Amino acid sequence: MAVEILMPELGESVHEGTVSRWLKKEGDFVKEDEPVVEIMTDKVNTELPSPVSGILTKILIQEGGTVEVFHAMGIIEEQSGATKAEPTAQVTPTQSEAAPASTPESQPVAAKSGEKKWFTPVVKAIAKEQGLTDAQLETIVGSGDGGRVTKKDVEAYLAGKRPTAPAKPTTPAVQPRESAPAPQVKPAAPAVAGPEQYLTPLVGMRKMIAEAMVRSSQVPTVSTVTQVDVTNMVKFRERNKDSFQETYGVKLTYTPFFIKALAETLREFPLANSSMTPDNQILTNKGVHVGVAVALGAKGDEGLIVPVIRDCHSKTLIEIAKDLESIAKAARSNSLKTSDVQGGTFTLTNPGTYGALFGTPMINAPQAGILGTYSIQKTPVIIDDMIAIRSIMHLVLTYDHRIIDGLVAGKFLAAIRDRLQSFDFFK
Repeated sequence: MAVEILMPELGESVHEGTVSRWLKKEGDFVKEDEPVVEIMTDKVNTELPSPVSGILTKILIQEGGTVEVFHAMGIIEEQSGATKAEPTAQVTPTQSEAAPASTPESQPVAAKSGEKKWFTPVVKAIAKEQGLTDAQLETIVGSGDGGRVTKKDVEAYLAGKRPTAPAKPTTPAVQPRESAPAPQVKPAAPAVAGPEQYLTPLVGMRKMIAEAMVRSSQVPTVSTVTQVDVTNMVKFRERNKDSFQETYGVKLTYTPFFIKALAETLREFPLANSSMTPDNQILTNKGVHVGVAVALGAKGDEGLIVPVIRDCHSKTLIEIAKDLESIAKAARSNSLKTSDVQGGTFTLTNPGTYGALFGTPMINAPQAGILGTYSIQKTPVIIDDMIAIRSIMHLVLTYDHRIIDGLVAGKFLAAIRDRLQSFDFFK
């Protein structure tokens, strides 16, 4: 029996995903629960298990293609009736499942009067997210088979580009004037690689990152910088890193100190622990849930994901260090759950781990800010009119200027600086 590999619902606001990689090819045997395909969304990157044991007879969505929630990506013939399939094998639909003949363009079809419309899970999910009522959905003219309302129909309705089902006129209809034909927009010519060049399609995680960056770029942000003397922190880590790992089973890096100082400061400045809602309200969070940027791949060049350490305001440095190591391992092994990347209230990125001295990180919209921590350098400084060699680093805060003013941002960053310099986490 043919069994479909369906795109699961990986979060309330996730309506589609991208097939980043097939772990099996057509004709391969796959065991039940064995990873068969890798899926990426703007929330999580995960491997999906096979629903049954059998032969992967057909890949419906190729690598780089998008698939809607609850739609099929491939077909597996269960083991009991499976035979070795060629990569080009076609799956013939039954008479009841036969696809309608394709037409150049599907035309909107209104449901019959008095007939109750049926809506797919994808449409219902979008309607719930956008606050559409069932009555509003009923007015949307569907372009799908038999007048079914599709995801594109709902999106067009929200954008105001498609008419709803006509209501009974109360006055005689006025015939509109014939409008001028719309201007023809020529599509952009496809890019062509020149000598000693090659093109790489923007797909998968790279596409997700690009879309997130475009959204964040629409936010008016400002970056402010401070310099921190972290000599006490560096000395403490050097003295205790070996015993810390032996006692607690995790490495003691600098990042847990940054998260701890950040969490305490966010409780002091709750406005920085806020976000802007779509209806232009400021949503302030009482809990501190810090997203930590994690580079993927052995060389860190396979994308970026931001898993979340929850309740940092109530955790010890040791607990934060354990959580940090756990989520980093899960991220690099593609075993993060959807919940692991949701609910962040502020983000920390640490380019200092690869030697960066300075930068201006981009916020993870709609969060109000992101803190960048940069490389620690031995630097000569003046202390009491004498030259001393100290461990110095830069902190950079990028923030949403609609929510946070410059004075508040300066005080916020100074408070983080002071906590790191005084280094009294264990007092």
